[in-house]
Amino acid sequence: MTKKKLAYIFVLGFQVLAAVLLVPGLIGAADVVSAATGKEQAGWAYIGAALAVGLACIGSGYAVSKIGSAGIGAVTEKPELMGKTLVFLGLAEGIAIYGLIIAVMILNKL
Repeated sequence: MTKKKLAYIFVLGFQVLAAVLLVPGLIGAADVVSAATGKEQAGWAYIGAALAVGLACIGSGYAVSKIGSAGIGAVTEKPELMGKTLVFLGLAEGIAIYGLIIAVMILNKL
């Protein structure tokens, strides 16, 4: 097995382990919140906000890693491409901000 394949298996295993350990706690916390506030939908809103931020940050991190490495390669060959690569990198980082905005919008509805 290559190092890349081992790293992929390790990251995937870590994500599955985190999901198995954290999801029951999130569901329990959602039940407590819904019982305390009287809103059954409050727990789902918290889980939705967490998923919006979490998945947006994972997607943003993946995009930044790919665009960043390609941008560095392009800049080493043609230094005048620095501005264009920064624009693409900023667009990739904006994905995480969009997830945060969606989470704030969800939490404001409670």
